[in-house]
Amino acid sequence: MLIVLSPAKSLDLETPPTTKLHTTPDFLDRSGALIDVLRHYSPAELASLMHLSDTLADLNVGRYASWSKDTSEARQAIMAFNGDVYAGFDARSLKPGQLDYAQHSVRILSGLYGVLRPLDLIHPHRLEMGTKLATPQGKDLYAFWGETVTGALNEAIAAKGAKVLVNLASQEYFKSVKPKLLSVPVVTPVFEDWKGGKYKIISFFAKRARGLMARYAAVKGIVDAEKLKSFKVDGYAFDKHDSDERTWMFRRKVEV
Repeated sequence: MLIVLSPAKSLDLETPPTTKLHTTPDFLDRSGALIDVLRHYSPAELASLMHLSDTLADLNVGRYASWSKDTSEARQAIMAFNGDVYAGFDARSLKPGQLDYAQHSVRILSGLYGVLRPLDLIHPHRLEMGTKLATPQGKDLYAFWGETVTGALNEAIAAKGAKVLVNLASQEYFKSVKPKLLSVPVVTPVFEDWKGGKYKIISFFAKRARGLMARYAAVKGIVDAEKLKSFKVDGYAFDKHDSDERTWMFRRKVEV
């Protein structure tokens, strides 16, 4: 199987990585083209485009100005991303063999880089996939990336001999994938918590659970996606009754 994740808005650029192993993103030329577009934005224009505070807009204008295809000062994606998903993944505590599993079995969808392997080196940036950044390819990043993301996933699927793509990404990021063009079927785990007398998706917990499941796969070295149904972490368990072939429900009945 191949797993896809979303990136994170927040970055940890202070904690040292636990490995020196690294790879180079596959689409740096295309990333550079996006940076060239972004460098024309003033802080105020960027704040409006991305709905950022003035402080964050200033920060990212500076990041675009200093961004380079030279990755000598960059950091591995799995060690840089620091959101809820990556708190669950906790890559720094993985053993070398488990990181190797992640490198070959996990892909991170990215607005700036398209598709990343966990150990691909990235520079600090902010560019969500849903950003309506106009380029010669169209009105937004979905148009910019076109079929590139799907093609890269198909290459990874073929290299691994994977039979299933496990979608642990958000809807915003998975919209960059064209499922009908994938060479394998897609399975989407959904995480729900009991609240107010019913099960519902609670964003914070669902994001963390996606990272926990990716970590579970890495720690267990899971190859067959069916074995993910045995995932029982943080109180979640597979709900066979409300699942179907392509949507797998994981629920926990702990009032939150």
